[in-house]
Amino acid sequence: MSGQALSSLDQLSQQLTQHPGLLLYFSTPQCNVCKVLRPKLEALFEEHYPEIKNCYVDTTVTPEISGQYSVFAVPTIILFLDGKEFVRKSRNFSPIELIEEVRRPWEIMHS
Repeated sequence: MSGQALSSLDQLSQQLTQHPGLLLYFSTPQCNVCKVLRPKLEALFEEHYPEIKNCYVDTTVTPEISGQYSVFAVPTIILFLDGKEFVRKSRNFSPIELIEEVRRPWEIMHS
């Protein structure tokens, strides 16, 4: 699974309205940590929350998205539930802890 690359704020807005869960992964092609972390995170979300849409933001290509969401470091992930920012993690975070943090609210949304 590879997240859809977003190229504009309009495209992001459409994704937010179309999907009850949206994971944004902010990165750059030069980020070595991102090259290891992103596939692991995508695989965990695909396994545990396949309904959550996964999107990728290259901060060097679309700095307007990074600016709009005040992302100044990579990797940064923002998880939106029902169009609202729910979780934000940056730099050093555990993908497993993130999966657990999402579990309860996601189950409530879908029960």
